[in-house]
Amino acid sequence: MARSRVNTGPERPARGWVGSICALFALPVDDPEHACAQRAALGRQIPLLYAILCLNALALVWTFIHRAPRLLTIALPAMLLLACTLRLIVWLRNNRRPASGAEAIRQMRVTMLMVPFMGVAFTFWALSLFPYGDAAAQCEVAFYIAATEISGIFCLRHLRGAALLLTCIVLPPFTLFFLTTGRLVLVAMAVNMLLVRAGVLHVMLRNYSDFTALILSQRELIARQREMQRLSDENLRLANLDSLSGLPNRRRFFAELEAVLGGALREGRRCAVVLIDLDRFKGVNDVYGHAAGDRLLMQLAVRLKRLAGKHVFIARLGGDEFGAIIDDCEADSVIDQFGAAVRAQFQSPCVVGDRLASISCSIGVATYPEAGTSAEELFERADYALYYGKLNRRGELVVFSDWHETVIRQAGRVEQVFRAAALESELWIAFQPIVDVLNNRVIAFEALARWHSAELGPIGPDVFIPIAERSQMIGRVTEILLAQALAAARHWPASIGLSFNLSAQDLITVDTMGAVRRIVAESGVAPSRIAFEVTETALLADFDQAVRAVDSLHALGASIALDDFGTGYSSLGYVQRLPLDKIKIDRRFVADADVNRTSANIVKIIVDLCRNLDLVCVVEGVETESQLRAIVSLGCRFVQGYVLSRPVAADAVLGLIEQIATAKSRQVFAG
Repeated sequence: MARSRVNTGPERPARGWVGSICALFALPVDDPEHACAQRAALGRQIPLLYAILCLNALALVWTFIHRAPRLLTIALPAMLLLACTLRLIVWLRNNRRPASGAEAIRQMRVTMLMVPFMGVAFTFWALSLFPYGDAAAQCEVAFYIAATEISGIFCLRHLRGAALLLTCIVLPPFTLFFLTTGRLVLVAMAVNMLLVRAGVLHVMLRNYSDFTALILSQRELIARQREMQRLSDENLRLANLDSLSGLPNRRRFFAELEAVLGGALREGRRCAVVLIDLDRFKGVNDVYGHAAGDRLLMQLAVRLKRLAGKHVFIARLGGDEFGAIIDDCEADSVIDQFGAAVRAQFQSPCVVGDRLASISCSIGVATYPEAGTSAEELFERADYALYYGKLNRRGELVVFSDWHETVIRQAGRVEQVFRAAALESELWIAFQPIVDVLNNRVIAFEALARWHSAELGPIGPDVFIPIAERSQMIGRVTEILLAQALAAARHWPASIGLSFNLSAQDLITVDTMGAVRRIVAESGVAPSRIAFEVTETALLADFDQAVRAVDSLHALGASIALDDFGTGYSSLGYVQRLPLDKIKIDRRFVADADVNRTSANIVKIIVDLCRNLDLVCVVEGVETESQLRAIVSLGCRFVQGYVLSRPVAADAVLGLIEQIATAKSRQVFAG
């Protein structure tokens, strides 16, 4: 296929460096499509530029209104603001209708002519105000010119010539003026802004190049779409079929959902969207390989096909997620029966490699019209019900309700506040001791994240940590909390260690792991006193990158603990493949270890495993004296839980160490 070429100007013979410079300012007069794309991009940005000019000018007028002559604070700025307002109105009107290639070229030429006028006028006006201000006001003049120019460059980035022209007009007088003031602050500002502008220009030129490449890419895409359209009839069936499972795919699912909703609306029927997600499927891929995972999905797809019928549509949505549409389900019992039927299909083990694997699933449901009236609303609410179920009711069916709607709104409010919070001052650390119960001695403290919102009050980590992960802010949270934890640990006895949790995003984010190593190195706390806790969930996100992150921490001298051990699909596999120093037994085994022999035996097995592998074993979540006696009798020595101490603030740590060390030995510790 011939590649269309995007021209940045009319063809001209080569003229050396002069021709190259002229080409930077040329308009695509022989490429109407490119011109229209440039003009459309400018139409979204230039109104913002004029708005910035007006607001910045008003701010400068406010500063100098009682200092400079009225010519400079009223008359001249009024004319400039009028010009900006008129141009803003012109662009807003132009944006209401599409422009032809010739019209786009004309509008961009006018813009190229306006740039020198506006650049000279605003720069001259701002520098004219300079002698009338004190040191702070003069710095504001410098800041005004620099900020306005940089804003202009970014707003004109799709009209390269105008952005370069603005720089050539404003930069030399700005730099020379402030370099000759003789004041160190202003000279430094001029030099700094010179470097900043260089960086901005570099970004702008790269952006323009990418913009031009995008136009070329769009042309190629359009050509390919035409080719695909020619073949669409032949490929229609395959386009709606999942090649692995043989079930309808996501596209077909949504098409069917729209059709079912249309019928439900016309006839007043009730219908439901059902999402089915396999529990711990990624563990199967990690342990047995992706080929085995694909075979597992094919087996489950065959089973789910048995449930499809006149009123039930089944599809594979992608990965390990399946979807169903139940039409005409007036009674809730229809949904419950379908959920029971799905779980029944999952009861029999599946063949994975040369072994049998038991697979369970979680199910989320949203009904029309209670949960929503559009396909998007129903799918999103079913997805939330599924998400809630996997967190709180794994392996069960959850129907989206008004309560979930309230939770979503509350979570949205918390997330909004969290994004705007002053995290450095609102986040804090609570410390819970890990105790050697045989010697009544604290060996370490686990750092537990806490957030006291200035607006909402205390918010639990089970609420704000998932928000931080979804909003890509967890790295910043980790850095703040780690620095606080290490600052507190500096004041502890050298024999007391610190345990700190890392999330999945922390482990797979190179920048965050670099910051973690830097914070440890600068903390003054020996790395050998620090244990970083990771969970199987975190390792599942990207195992190879997680291993590299863990190895780097181990090389630093820190120890590594596998948290929540025993609940994952392949916990023993991680013991074999990771440089672990410590294992923490999940609290779910401890909760009934004093009354449930199976749980007690699991704890005993893990304790013996740690002893044989020379790993430290910590039992967490011990809340009662009965649980404590049970786990001590099983050979556990290092314990963490409410029965010993609730988490305390940093200023209470030293007192707690002394309190535990001097307390009378509990009878349960003897023998």
